[in-house]
Amino acid sequence: MTIERVTTQDLEELLPLMRGYCDFYEVSPSDDDLLAMSRELIGDPDKEGVQFIARDGDGRAVAFATLFWSWSTTDAGRLGVMNDLFVSTDARGGGYADALIEHCRQECGRRGAKRLTWQTAPDNARAQAVYDRIGGHREQWVDYWLNA
Repeated sequence: MTIERVTTQDLEELLPLMRGYCDFYEVSPSDDDLLAMSRELIGDPDKEGVQFIARDGDGRAVAFATLFWSWSTTDAGRLGVMNDLFVSTDARGGGYADALIEHCRQECGRRGAKRLTWQTAPDNARAQAVYDRIGGHREQWVDYWLNA
């Protein structure tokens, strides 16, 4: 397994993984919008965030994570928000999720972030089992949003 920061050369392989993630959550942003987001991250990783791609022993892209930078008043510091974590169906159980989470945690440390945070759907039991196993701390917040 290898994990590397996404570059423009990875976008063709990253797109099907991002599409799989979006399909799981039953949303359908355009491919152009997904690629534009990735290009923004590639273009300004210190301000915006980074994406990581995991490859199996044959070099095949099988998983990705997206880490966005934010701030928290209650922590009085920078946060890393792992907004996306996805492992292709055929690679699940191979340790990719754990490795990507650890990679994101280490990147937060390098950037001076105080915490790595993330969320998942209440019915995503498989993801919750991973997060519980690695020692993640469960929060009990209620999310809201508005269209901008």
